Amino acid sequence: MTHPFTKKEKIRFQQVDYAGIVFYPRFLEMLNCLVEDWFEEALDQPFSKMHETNGIPTVDLKVQFKKAARLGEILTKKLWVKNLGSTSILCGFSFENEQGKTCLEGEVTLVNVAFQENKNDIKAEPFNEEMKNKISNYKL
Repeated sequence: MTHPFTKKEKIRFQQVDYAGIVFYPRFLEMLNCLVEDWFEEALDQPFSKMHETNGIPTVDLKVQFKKAARLGEILTKKLWVKNLGSTSILCGFSFENEQGKTCLEGEVTLVNVAFQENKNDIKAEPFNEEMKNKISNYKL
């Protein structure tokens, strides 16, 4: 991997609590946006197209809140691959403030699933070789 997938995000009023710091569930929404952006921008798999036949649900999540992030700050969100299985990806992530201090870090496991016609049944499905190659570009 030459570098992690990286995006910047400004902390907005809608993301903070009365004390002016990010309300913890908003961090998880930011993480989900980072994953969605990674699939669209780096892996060429926008959720709008992928979710016609497949999904990539989170099946495990480990989060450590390290430092408060405040209204108006700009976070640098980073995502990288720690392990690529046949149907799953273990990713590391970190969110850093403008001083380079880590506000949030952790791991997220995503599983590639296929929908049946009625979308009521899903099952794990192996990534194709092209997708595995794209994902591998972000592996440590």
